[in-house]
Amino acid sequence: MKKFGSLFLVSLLSGATTLGAYKLFFENNNPSDSIVSMAPSNFTRNVGSADGNLDFTQAADKTVHSVVHVKNVSFRTVSNPIMEFFYGFRGGQQQEQVGTGSGVIISEDGYIVTNNHVIKDASEIEITLNNKKSYKAKLIGTDSKMDIALLKIDADEKLPYTVFADSDTVKVGEWVLAVGNPYNLNSTVTAGIVSAKARNLDTRGIQSFIQTDAAVNPGNSGGALVNTRGELIGINTMISSQTGSYVGYSFAVPSNITKKIIEDLMEYGNVQRGILGVEGAELNGAASKELGIKQTQGFYVSKVNKNSGAEKSGIKSGDVIIKLDNQSIGTYAELSGYINTKRPNDKIQVTIIRDGNTKVIPVTLTKNEFISTEFKGLELENIDASDKKKFNINYGVRIKDLSNERLEQYADELKGGVILKIGNVKINDIETLSKIISEVNENQSVQMELLTANGQIIRLIL
Repeated sequence: MKKFGSLFLVSLLSGATTLGAYKLFFENNNPSDSIVSMAPSNFTRNVGSADGNLDFTQAADKTVHSVVHVKNVSFRTVSNPIMEFFYGFRGGQQQEQVGTGSGVIISEDGYIVTNNHVIKDASEIEITLNNKKSYKAKLIGTDSKMDIALLKIDADEKLPYTVFADSDTVKVGEWVLAVGNPYNLNSTVTAGIVSAKARNLDTRGIQSFIQTDAAVNPGNSGGALVNTRGELIGINTMISSQTGSYVGYSFAVPSNITKKIIEDLMEYGNVQRGILGVEGAELNGAASKELGIKQTQGFYVSKVNKNSGAEKSGIKSGDVIIKLDNQSIGTYAELSGYINTKRPNDKIQVTIIRDGNTKVIPVTLTKNEFISTEFKGLELENIDASDKKKFNINYGVRIKDLSNERLEQYADELKGGVILKIGNVKINDIETLSKIISEVNENQSVQMELLTANGQIIRLIL
């Protein structure tokens, strides 16, 4: 019995020693040194926030009531060839077409922003609020380039609305919500992060999208992209997929561009665009090596347009633009995106690198009507109202003069004519042309479709 008591005492001491060692070496260790860490029973997971207080519900609640359903009713004439052939029937039959999308209320008195493609060719526009009330909407104005349209409804009450945030301060990796009102199912909310900024998906080189992985499907076009405070940072506008449905990423027009377009439509009735007046390409390692310069980031100026603010301020071919005001510039989309928030006569500070030295040059932006450029020995400028009326067109660039010896014998027909396409790309204006020029080698042949001064369509290879 004595021996058993001694063994019990030894076992007890050994157990106490083992427990004490465990407490000393494991429980008091730094948690980061542990292989497995267990969350306490009252642990709450907070997603993606440095301060651990991120909550989507408040942003969603602030936004859903200001996102509306947009119904577009249009009519088209459907003809019956058999009736026409046998019975001489003419005129066709009117057929109603209905399109839908989303919109965002931006003022308590009923101004609504949506996509231009949502209301394009509409004979009638109907808005349904989140509370199911419906109103007829008036079209205030559109900007087809940026796919933005402004509508107005006269409601019998003050409406909830979404305020604008500064989209220039949006950061890649930031949490965002995409809010839409598709198919009149009330507002829907999806969450994601900002995947990229200043995405250029347009061959005209004038878009500067915010890319997000928040799910956006066709009925959500024109809806809101908001930050976690419920402030508007973009208008959802495009899904890049072969099926037309969400496949992992979608795109929004930044709020700063949207806001400027809306203010122009309200004040002037059309969009006022300021032009810097440079042509060129964004830099990378390969381009910099080919150009023989050290700078590998920024926008390389290969040409300065005549009569532009850039020319008047002294910007030269060979300069590298690295900043506009306080906005860093690394791509064409970043440059055009920032300029698209400005108007003619706005002054900006352009930071360039010239011969290894950094300079800041003040530039006054000009109207795009005053800009001209040269391509393949043709001096080109934007068409004006008289050209549009004369040729019954709404796009193209006018041939102001020519210095191409091969074309001198056709000068009378070509001067005053309008280039409509280069390759398969429609030329809307000098901005479009500048983008194409930056991608074409000087010795590379291109096919042009143009209207001569007497209205004939011809094709040239230069």
